[in-house]
Amino acid sequence: MESPARRAFLTGRRKAQTPWEDFLSRLRRTVEGKVFDFSSPAGSARLVPARMTDVYHARSLCAQHGIVLALDGVPHASRLDEGPVLWVEPGAAMARFERMGEGDTRWFVQPGCLIGELEEAGLPQFRDLPPHLTVAAWLADREGCDWDAGRTADSGLVHALVLLGDGTQANLGAFGLRNQKPLDNIRVQQMIPRLFELAGAADAEQVGAGPAWDARYRLDALRPADGAGINLAHLLLGHGGDLGWVEWMVLDERAPAAAPRPYERRYFKRGPAPASSVLDRAVKDLFDAARLFPAPGQRP
Repeated sequence: MESPARRAFLTGRRKAQTPWEDFLSRLRRTVEGKVFDFSSPAGSARLVPARMTDVYHARSLCAQHGIVLALDGVPHASRLDEGPVLWVEPGAAMARFERMGEGDTRWFVQPGCLIGELEEAGLPQFRDLPPHLTVAAWLADREGCDWDAGRTADSGLVHALVLLGDGTQANLGAFGLRNQKPLDNIRVQQMIPRLFELAGAADAEQVGAGPAWDARYRLDALRPADGAGINLAHLLLGHGGDLGWVEWMVLDERAPAAAPRPYERRYFKRGPAPASSVLDRAVKDLFDAARLFPAPGQRP
C-alpha cells in the first residue's frame, strides 16, 4: 500500500489556498446561484443568488472572512478596490412583484425587479427614471431618492425587510401608537430610541434647516412634514447599499409622480457639513457597526 508521504512526493504538494480562494471555494459549495471571480489583486467577485438563502450564506461567509458585501448595480457605485469585496446582484430569481390584493394600491416587490416594469404596472414614482435599474438599486440611489426634507412619504415606500450586517432581519415600516410592528424585533427596539435621539438633536436641526435634507442617510424620515406619519422604512431611501440588504419591500402606487429635487443640490456635491458627517457616522454605526457593507457604497 502506497504511503501518504510517498504519494505526496510523487504528485507534489497541493498549493495552499489564499484566504480569498478559500472564501470563494466555500461560497461556491454553499450557494445555488452563480459566482464570478474578477481575479483582481485585492479580491473581487459577483454573486447572482438563486434564492434568498444564498444571500444569508454570503453574509455569513463575508463576516467570517472580513469581506465587504456590496449591492451590485447601484448608480455611481464606489470602486471598493482597496480590499476584498463580494458584489451581490439581485437577478431574475429575485424579481417577483405583485399587487397585495384585489383593489389594493400596495405592491409586494422583490429587489431584482426592474423599475421599468413597475412603471408599466402603474407606479408613478418610477416615471422618467432609468428602466433598467433594479428596484434595489433605485432604493439605494441618492439621486433617485432625493426628496425634499421631510417628504420621504412621496416615495411610496410602505415597508421593507432588511438583512443587517449581524444577520438580523429588521422589519421597517410605519411607526406609531397604532402600528408598532418594528418593536417585534429586539434589534430594532434597541435602535429606535437612538434614532429618534439623533433625529431630534441640534445636528439634525441644522441639516434639515433648508429644503433639502443635507445628510447621507434619511433621518428626516423621523421628522415628517405636513403631518405625515413616521415610517422607519424611509431610512433606507438613498442608503447607497451602506446599511443592509433589502430582501423585499412594499410600495404604494398612490405616490405622487413628481420627481425629487435635482441631484446637483445634494450635499455631497459641495462636501458634507460637519453636522452631516456626525449624523451619517452615527446612523451607520447603528445599522452596520461591523462594517460588513460599504462605507460608502456610492461615490459623492
